[in-house]
Parts: sequence; structure tokens; C-alpha cells
Amino acid sequence: MVFDVMKIGDMRKRLGLTQKQFATQAGVSQSMIAKIEAGRLDPSWSSVKKIEALVSSLTKEKEVDAKEIMIRKIISVQRQEKAHDVVMLMNRFKISQVPVLEGENVVGIITETSILNHGFDDLKHFDAEDIMIEPPPILSEDTKISTVAYLLKSYPLVLIKKGGTLTGLITKTDLLRKMV
Repeated sequence: MVFDVMKIGDMRKRLGLTQKQFATQAGVSQSMIAKIEAGRLDPSWSSVKKIEALVSSLTKEKEVDAKEIMIRKIISVQRQEKAHDVVMLMNRFKISQVPVLEGENVVGIITETSILNHGFDDLKHFDAEDIMIEPPPILSEDTKISTVAYLLKSYPLVLIKKGGTLTGLITKTDLLRKMV
């Protein structure tokens, strides 16, 4: 995304800052901010970079953390569970993927696609570990939502841990719900 310094008035207002507060934090004068907002000044490159850095840092501070949108009820399976039982569990809870654990450790994930890749008749002959794929990313609770969104472009879900304990998960659907 290209930073448009001519829109700093809108950005500043969304951040809830006065011109003076914004200027002080950016390291520029209040009059410069007023002139830029009024369209009467084309600021120097160094001033634009200072303003851009401030907007970026303030936006990140206000960004939601993973713990604020994660689903806390995690439905998971152990790697020795029968694949057929895993499918029944997914159907019962209307979920499209499930983490696979060995004890408390995440060792993989079963998705609708990984199930379909094994065919219908074969499921009764396999355990969860036979149809699982690589585990999804495991993030901390304070991971910013922009990082979660980036990872969800490549993974069906991300898992959230605090310390060594699995505390939640975020799917694409959960992220989309947060956007509206």
C-alpha cells in the first residue's frame, strides 16, 4: 500500500489525535501538519517518512491481537483415533478441519481435502495420523491480526498457544467475522 501524506488529516482523526499531538509524536511542527492537511504544503521526503512511521506504529498499536478473535473451544483428535471417527466428529460439530495431537503436542491437521484425498472406502482402515497433513502455524496470543490474515492465505487455520498450552484457533471464517 502506498502512503498518501495528503490524507493524514483523516488518519490523524481516526487515531483520535489533535494536530499538536500528532506533530509532536511525528517530530514535526504543528503548523506543518496544518498546512499539509489544508493542501498548502508539499512536505519534504524526510518529513513524509517521519509521518508515515508514526501512522504505521500507531496503527499497529491499535491492531487487534489474536487472543481477541480466537476460538477458545478447540476440538482436536489424537493421532491414533480412527479416521472414520474423525469424520463423524467433524460432521457433528460442523467444522472443516481439526488439529491432530500426540498428547498435548500438535503433530498435524486433518482437513476436508486431506480426507477426500484418501477416498471414502479407505477411511475405516486408517487412523488420524494416516490422513493428516503438516501442522498449521502456531502463534502466540499477542500476534497481530495482520500476521494472522497473511498466514490464513496459505493455511486453513492457525493455532494459538500461551506458554506451552494450546489456547485457541483462528480460521478464515473467524477472521472474516471480525472484518464486519
